[in-house]
Amino acid sequence: MCNQWGCCGKRSIIFSIFDGRYELETRLLDRIYKNQSLIYKYFLYVVSVFCIVFFFPKGGKFKYEFQKGKPWQYENLYAPFDFSVKKTQEEISAEKQKIVEGQLHYYRFNEATAEAVYLDYESEFAKTFPSKEHSASELAILEKTGRELLDRIYEKGILEKMNSDDIGKQVYLIKQNEAHQINYDDLYRVRDVEGIVQRVLEKENLGSFTNAFQSLFFDLIKPNVSYDDNLSQKALDEELSKLSLTRGAIDEGKLIIAKGEVVESENYLILESLKDEFESELWASNNYYYILSGYTVLVALVLMMLFLFLKKYRDEIFENGTKVTFIFINILVMVFVTTIVVKYNEAYVFVVPLCILPLILKTFFDARLGLFVHVLTVLILGFVVPNSFEYIFIQIIAGIVTILTVSELYKRANLFISVGQITLIYIVAYLAFHIIHEGNLDNIIWLTLGLFLLNGMITLFVQPLIYIYEKIFGLVSDVSLLELSDTNSKLLKELSNKAPGTFNHSLQVANLAEAAANEIGANAMLVRVGALYHDIGKLGNPTYFTENQITNANPHDDLEPKDSARIIIDHVIKGIEMARKNNLPDRVIDFIRCHHGTTLVYYFYTKQKEKDEGVNEADFRYPGPTPFSKETAILMMADSVEAASKSLKNPTFKVLDEFVDKIIGGQMASNQFLNANITFMEIETIKKIFKQRLTNIYHLRVEYPE
Repeated sequence: MCNQWGCCGKRSIIFSIFDGRYELETRLLDRIYKNQSLIYKYFLYVVSVFCIVFFFPKGGKFKYEFQKGKPWQYENLYAPFDFSVKKTQEEISAEKQKIVEGQLHYYRFNEATAEAVYLDYESEFAKTFPSKEHSASELAILEKTGRELLDRIYEKGILEKMNSDDIGKQVYLIKQNEAHQINYDDLYRVRDVEGIVQRVLEKENLGSFTNAFQSLFFDLIKPNVSYDDNLSQKALDEELSKLSLTRGAIDEGKLIIAKGEVVESENYLILESLKDEFESELWASNNYYYILSGYTVLVALVLMMLFLFLKKYRDEIFENGTKVTFIFINILVMVFVTTIVVKYNEAYVFVVPLCILPLILKTFFDARLGLFVHVLTVLILGFVVPNSFEYIFIQIIAGIVTILTVSELYKRANLFISVGQITLIYIVAYLAFHIIHEGNLDNIIWLTLGLFLLNGMITLFVQPLIYIYEKIFGLVSDVSLLELSDTNSKLLKELSNKAPGTFNHSLQVANLAEAAANEIGANAMLVRVGALYHDIGKLGNPTYFTENQITNANPHDDLEPKDSARIIIDHVIKGIEMARKNNLPDRVIDFIRCHHGTTLVYYFYTKQKEKDEGVNEADFRYPGPTPFSKETAILMMADSVEAASKSLKNPTFKVLDEFVDKIIGGQMASNQFLNANITFMEIETIKKIFKQRLTNIYHLRVEYPE
């Protein structure tokens, strides 16, 4: 039997241990839950680095950068090992073309066809020259002449099909498994038979039988020489295989180029050959994992810069896992597409529309982020593409032009104009580099100029791509905002019919907010759309809101102030529910959520306080959150100012000035703009715009002295 301090004490100790362990596990789980967004970003970072390095072509990187026409900036370079100097593609193509043009084609003599013609000759001759019409001696002469004609015709043979490329050239004729070199023109065509017959018969004084022999041979003669494509191709391939791809060798220790020497055509080819040999040998050796780790570190550094930029300057994007994923996916797509094109044919590298990246990021985020991500992506691709300096320079310049020229993408003409400017910059930059390398505009590769034009055409497909991204990632572009601003849309049409006062109030707020946003450089289109939809929650009980009451009867007269306040506050919650039901974007819903912030429904709060001093302030306060951006802050100010201005009687300049200051000053005093990235100077500018607009709305004029 246990005493009071025995079993009970042990039991309490055990429970304490379990409680402590449970509390520790709970804290650990809470910490993991709170940090799951950060854990996901680490995971995304590691996966992105792995994928990019995996996409890279398997090759080392030559440690010297050089360009044709520029001085060698390093110390004297000596050959580190024996290597061959490769011929240029132009030289190889010219030699291949020479081999093709000089190649002798093969033709095959069909002996069976000739033998069949000789066999048919006897029977056909008897039909053409009957014995009863000719004497025996005459028939013997004619029969002998006919055979001589056949011998002459089939000595070389008759072509089945003429090949114009071989006219005037030597060819091989395979006869009895032996190839004889003959003139192609020595082979007869079927049309040549008539002339041969006529000449031979006239020579033998048998011209009177010309028509008879021609009629005989017309049905008798058959082509028996055909082009042997298979054997000709094999012979050509054999000759091409003997073609040397190199033009000589460089021995180890030989001076390749001295410091300060200009990289010209000859030593440029030697340096290119050394570079190719160095990279292939480096990757094929035991340094594989060292090179791989080097690539991994460099790519990791580039992506780390992106994370640091987002964390320091775009924290709202960094905290949003969907937006971070969107940015990384776009980088991976560009790296993947470029790598595939380089592996297929590096000459087509400029066909990849890399400027789509800053264009899309500017559409969904801002210009600074778009350019920053574009530059980082180009730096990564510098490991993949040939002539990395030229590629990086051209792509960065094109990216800057994209950021500077593309605006108001929802206007169709703007996209075409911007793409035209981007394409022009590509072409101008390419021609400038060509002049530096060659010293003139000769030997321009017109295919590359065509690739730039194709690049521009592909860039035009950014519009459907933006639409796809919107549906996949839930982002909002200016094109979608323009569609949502249409007052004939289903939701705004319903608001106009059921709550016309609220609809007109929303239009006035939209005009005020848009003007203020334009003045301080905020997103005017987003503010306007947010203003149009911010009060859609009033559709549930439109008559409980003053602007929709058309009679003197006020339904709030029959309710307690607390109940009235609840109805007023609920229009925010109902608006959010209605917006989600109608698939409005989250960026628009944000305006509904925080256009009243955490302010008081002051009128009903005061009425309740008159009845009961112990009123709970929380029952009369909007749930928030407070505005968290310039745009949502502008809407809150515009909404309050426009709504309160309806109570003004005989307003003057001074009254409006004090009125606007009082409304916005009250919001600032209640800390409604603490989370919004808006400055005092911008707030003063907004107040100035509101005062000007209200002055125009109330048609105030200067008071003339009597």
